[in-house]
Amino acid sequence: MSELLSWCSENQIECVYLLGDSNDPQTSRLVEANGFLLADVRITLERAVDQPRAERTSALVRLACEEDLEALRGIARTVHRDSRFYFDSHFDSAKCDQFYETWIAKSVRGYARVVFVAEAEGKAVAYLTGNLRGDQAQIGLLGVAEGYRGASLGSTLVQRFLGWAAQEVAKRAVVVTQGRNLGAQRLYQRSGFVTASCQLWYHRWFMD
Repeated sequence: MSELLSWCSENQIECVYLLGDSNDPQTSRLVEANGFLLADVRITLERAVDQPRAERTSALVRLACEEDLEALRGIARTVHRDSRFYFDSHFDSAKCDQFYETWIAKSVRGYARVVFVAEAEGKAVAYLTGNLRGDQAQIGLLGVAEGYRGASLGSTLVQRFLGWAAQEVAKRAVVVTQGRNLGAQRLYQRSGFVTASCQLWYHRWFMD
């Protein structure tokens, strides 16, 4: 810890993140004694990849394209408010909005291995990004526009992702969400995911 704080000071770091094991009391005591703030509970859920079930919905699910970006950016700037960046008031909320807008745009342009959208009334109203890490398929971002929640779009996108993961011969599907995001946890649990680990995100700021 002493070396870390010295390095941050020497390199004029404004903020450092630390991810700790929630079962380790020594880590908790150490970070609290050195000015770190608890910013998030990191929940990892996983399940085996097998044949997904069909979801009943009238929405069209397809691959995202460049023409979807305006709609996707609009969704991204409003749906990720449970993240640790919004929770930590040191971060400007407008910059957090921009962060997620950039994330979804880069995902469509190749940062993600695949991006699915649910289309309703001729426009993209929900999205899910996915990547592959060896034999593991991972969900990155999932968002549903306000006014279209409660219509099983999230579940439909997850099932489409699981079908894609099976085609890619992935063995396990993994997703990370926030401890405070109960809605996301319930969505993934309904889709067969179970909690695999619980970790703690801490932030330490070096500002006057």
